[in-house]
Amino acid sequence: MTVITRTLTLPGLGPIDVTADDQGEGRPFLLLHGGGGPQTVAGFAELLATHGPARVITPAHPGFGGTPRPDGLTSTAGLAALYRELLERLGLPDVTVIGNSIGGWIAAELALLGTARISGLVLVDAVGIEVDEHPVTDIFPLGLDELARLSYHDPAAFRIDPAAMTEAQRAGLAANRAALRVYGGARMADPGLYGRLAAIACPTLVIWGEADRIVDPGYGRAYAAAIPGAASRCCVAPGTSRSLRPRGSSCGRYGTSPWLPPPASTRKTRAAPVPWLPPVPGLPRNPGTRPASRE
Repeated sequence: MTVITRTLTLPGLGPIDVTADDQGEGRPFLLLHGGGGPQTVAGFAELLATHGPARVITPAHPGFGGTPRPDGLTSTAGLAALYRELLERLGLPDVTVIGNSIGGWIAAELALLGTARISGLVLVDAVGIEVDEHPVTDIFPLGLDELARLSYHDPAAFRIDPAAMTEAQRAGLAANRAALRVYGGARMADPGLYGRLAAIACPTLVIWGEADRIVDPGYGRAYAAAIPGAASRCCVAPGTSRSLRPRGSSCGRYGTSPWLPPPASTRKTRAAPVPWLPPVPGLPRNPGTRPASRE
């Protein structure tokens, strides 16, 4: 795996540095993380790059993971424009964009920009729309235990002891939450997004964890229904949380909440193939061999 940094320019904002993990060889994927930072999708990125074959680009949204955020970059639409520029700079064609939580919202905004470089979209427990009967839980006042209870299918197995966190970890978590609030607002939604989703033209799969209590599966079904012209569908995965961590699957060791840093005991565990994941437009379906790391 290689860490890359590209300096991109958006109108009115000037140069912005975007740092991303770049791993694997093959069909390109852009993997957009949730509110817990890029480490919450690191395990899936490794799994996809290993068993693709696939090239997986996992950027840190500016302000997350210790990266700087320009004062003028304050919205998911701005991040989508930034990632469109990243795809152009990297010259990647036929890209499948996968977004988890607020990363799914960014992915939807990116698809709405209409770039020809995107061929498929996967939204995993995404936020961003307003559904009256299925409100998004306000996560900002919640402590780690309550957040884990609402995020995980088996919260006890992945509990994080706040007393065991270092000052650096506490600071990182606080910085991630601050950036999340800037981009998503207190409601984690754009009232106009639901109506705009009908313009998404690429094949779209909406995946939801059955046990997600931050945003329930009914919200996911509403998300998929709002994209009728893109052959979208919603798959609710039984026994899974916001990260689609199935009970008893070794890949669940990477199944961290998009709002929380992964427990230290899981960070070096190698994941296995995910036979329970349904076919995804653009996603590789058969395990392959590990590609060489990019130098």
